[in-house]
Amino acid sequence: MPSLRELAETLGAEHLGTIKKDQVTEIIKKYEKLGKPIIYKVEGSDVEVLSALYSSREAVWKALDSRSDEEAYRKLLELKKGELKEIPFKFRELDSLDSIPWVKFYPKDGGEYQTASIFIACRKGICNSSFHRVMKLDAKRCAVRLVPRHLYTMHKEAVEEEEELPVAVVIGAPSEVEFASALSVPFGTFELEIAAGIAGSLEIAKTPLYSLPVPARSAVVMEGRLTKERVKEGPFVDLLHTYDKVRDEPVLVIDKVYWNPSELFHLILPGGREHQYLMGYPREASIWDSVRKVVPKVHKVRLTPGGGMWLHAVVSVTKASDGDAKNAIMAAFTGHPSLKHVVIVDEDVDPDDPEQVEWAIATRFQAWRDLVVVNYARGSSLDPSAEGYTSKVGIDATAPIKEKEKFERVE
Repeated sequence: MPSLRELAETLGAEHLGTIKKDQVTEIIKKYEKLGKPIIYKVEGSDVEVLSALYSSREAVWKALDSRSDEEAYRKLLELKKGELKEIPFKFRELDSLDSIPWVKFYPKDGGEYQTASIFIACRKGICNSSFHRVMKLDAKRCAVRLVPRHLYTMHKEAVEEEEELPVAVVIGAPSEVEFASALSVPFGTFELEIAAGIAGSLEIAKTPLYSLPVPARSAVVMEGRLTKERVKEGPFVDLLHTYDKVRDEPVLVIDKVYWNPSELFHLILPGGREHQYLMGYPREASIWDSVRKVVPKVHKVRLTPGGGMWLHAVVSVTKASDGDAKNAIMAAFTGHPSLKHVVIVDEDVDPDDPEQVEWAIATRFQAWRDLVVVNYARGSSLDPSAEGYTSKVGIDATAPIKEKEKFERVE
């Protein structure tokens, strides 16, 4: 599969030269709307940067070497392990964190950040690869947001045993690594092996200090240690364009910074379209897989941009009976537990067209009959309106099977 540079060029990337730090956010926004990747440098660094790569569904298909959502979904769901092929570590050493681009994206951000940073750690025979944002403190130290998942668990165990956790922070890894690292897989499953399964195989190299496996075709690798020290991290704009709260998070001490000039450093706009696709697309796959078990056919699943490709979904299905839509609602919530609102529509309604979806709700939905509300459910920590629990709402906007002609849409 292609490197990020090869993928960007295939998608017609525009080369912009060097841009100022305070222009980065607006320029990425502009090109995400155009669905066009950009290659550039940020003032103060010689490292070439890539942004707005996953700005369209078609770009995601190319990244996963697929021709449809179903093909891409199956690759993400299969969790097939592939071969990791070790080659020599061929990176150039840089002086410090100051040698790579750091950006403060929004006025109230707690500092300058890395947003496409993949952490790789191995402990007691278990390796993990996952995304975590990084806030720069100085030329050698960073604060890292650890959500309570696998890396959090590994760090917690290390601290309890009065140890530091060696990590490699990888930026600009191939697309299969980025999407695999965004998956929710069982603890003990190594995401790089899943990436190798998606691509057929994956070249890795062992880092010089801690012998951690990293994708060989990456732009930057940082070796360091997650310590027991904690500092304030944030605020930071998250997926829903709201500021995440400030927390006490672990300090990462950086020991070495390495650069591969042939690859592109990835910088993702927080809350932007690329952020949404990286987080949301694997959840679309999970919803598709869950819903297809309870209805004859799932035509489309769309986590919508207004919900950050995280909280809201529209699913088009073919029903065998009128109760299928209610089952599809519950299956969607099962497939993506952070989902807050879901609309189920018939196959004649296009989930990509908000007007058609609204029309289906207007003409085929009656609240007394078609509304499903689940109160006191666990929701998403990204939802600022949820206080520990949330209400989930499902809307059955499908037509009764025996009265299809009555509800026919005329164009």
